[in-house]
Amino acid sequence: MADFTRLPMASCALVLVTVFDVLSRILNCHSILPALSYIAIQNHEVKEPYNRSRKDPFFDGLLRLDDQNPSPPTVDFPAIPGRRNIARTMSDIGNTLTRKGQLPFSDDSVLEPFERAKLGKTASFAFANVQPVSSFDLGKLNEPAIEANDHKHGRVNGLASVTSGKSFRVNRRKENLSTVSLPQSAASFYNGDSPQFEIVASCPSIYKLNLFLKATKDEVKAGVPGKFLHVVMAQDVADVGSVASTVSYAFYLNETQKSDQFCTVPVINMKRSDINSKAELKWLLDSCQIDQSSLIFVDEIDLSYYDLFGSLKVVLLNGHKLPAKQEALKEAVVENFNCKQGESVYPWVKSVTVAEDSSCCTVVAEKFSLISPEILAGQGFSRLLLAAILLDSTNLCSSHCSTKDKYMSALLIHGAGRFGCNGLYQLLRYKMYDVSNLKISDILRKDFKKWTRVGKLEGLGARTSQIGMSSTGMPIAQLLEHENTSVREIKNFQQMEKLQLLVVVSGYYDSKKNFKREILVSAESVELLKNLLFFFNSDASQLPLKAIHQPGLGEVMQVFEIDKVTSRKTIERLLEEFGGTLKG
Repeated sequence: MADFTRLPMASCALVLVTVFDVLSRILNCHSILPALSYIAIQNHEVKEPYNRSRKDPFFDGLLRLDDQNPSPPTVDFPAIPGRRNIARTMSDIGNTLTRKGQLPFSDDSVLEPFERAKLGKTASFAFANVQPVSSFDLGKLNEPAIEANDHKHGRVNGLASVTSGKSFRVNRRKENLSTVSLPQSAASFYNGDSPQFEIVASCPSIYKLNLFLKATKDEVKAGVPGKFLHVVMAQDVADVGSVASTVSYAFYLNETQKSDQFCTVPVINMKRSDINSKAELKWLLDSCQIDQSSLIFVDEIDLSYYDLFGSLKVVLLNGHKLPAKQEALKEAVVENFNCKQGESVYPWVKSVTVAEDSSCCTVVAEKFSLISPEILAGQGFSRLLLAAILLDSTNLCSSHCSTKDKYMSALLIHGAGRFGCNGLYQLLRYKMYDVSNLKISDILRKDFKKWTRVGKLEGLGARTSQIGMSSTGMPIAQLLEHENTSVREIKNFQQMEKLQLLVVVSGYYDSKKNFKREILVSAESVELLKNLLFFFNSDASQLPLKAIHQPGLGEVMQVFEIDKVTSRKTIERLLEEFGGTLKG
């Protein structure tokens, strides 16, 4: 073995630099390396360009003993007066450059919250070096390549080409999750229940879905020339399940159909303005990164125009027949998807898919798993389907929850996020009943139904009598105190919907955990209000009412408490019966 004590000073220093560099990277000891580097530079005067060739004279000292330097001399490390230097390796210098702008946060800022989590749960999640909203790429984002012809015709083919390239964003949370009863999880243990920031990854599947939505909307704006308008539409119950199944099944049909004669378009069977009252739906679409501006709502397209010229084809979801207001389009129905067993569908429809007590999105997820399971791997796309399954099956606890629902929920578990399936379900439920940021009109429209009855011809025309019912989960007194002008906003909503009678049904639990049912009745005349109360108190209906005094309501608006446990379905039935007694 060579005696390194006989080496020249400069050669010995460079050997030590190399050895300690390796040790510092393994043991994370950085303090001695810069000092040794300084010695090597001071004692080795470079007089010619450095060459890594073994024939260079610089390496001769590594191959022979030097009698002039039998032992290395004692060396004093240089110090900067008045300042304590902490040496760093090149890896530290790289992190410094990172903190100056290449990435929004360094490794230290990511690990720091986990260290502070040991001290306390409340202040456990706080990024020191993160901007409120920032973004960065890990590598080059390899989004799926889209053929020019496919984009032109509104088709985004080749689900198997979905790549794994991703980008990440650090977003400041808009909502405070401390008020949500989230289940225990590893994420809440380390970071707390309400982290200030969240890291959002891009989803290649959602990227392709957004391309499909934009292409189809552009084609609808152009009038769908030379093609059939292949509309996918659910019942007029605008919940998460209906919207998610409409969008995802239209995307599936677009990917699997081989004919270029169809322009497949998802049409959301609700007005675009109504989405403001669906906080859970709006949150889900934002969370899944779906471009809401590319969605088409039923008030933004004239389906009767396409039906008039015979170019309309309708795929009906979650039902055997169209709603009454769209019954004129029934001859355009070509497929029933996820209808119930035993329901009589239109006799000319050949393609029928029976529900089998499963969520509609369960059936859609199963179809994707058969042709291209990788499309379900993206967190955004799997969350869209999973959220609908959880709400349709009451967090997989409903009596109508099937084995297939549970199986597909396990397959889509990546979409649940950091709090798991239970956490995602609790977040959605919290959003459903959180009306703190909604206006009175949005609260009334959140769960609203309307019945219309055409009266007999009198003179030049017929008079229509309309009755509307809104449901809410707060006491009527709290609803009236929601805004300073709540009473006036209720009347404005009634006039805007052209209702003769508006009934607001409230169901909630009081401080003693007792269930309470209240109703607010707003009529267009005192006579109509008296007729409704007489009908409720008659022997046929037997809906006992107890008046609750609320100041400032006027003569045509009153509040009552129902003295027995009554379901909303019962109240709906009674209102329909009362509407039939009106003369119009």
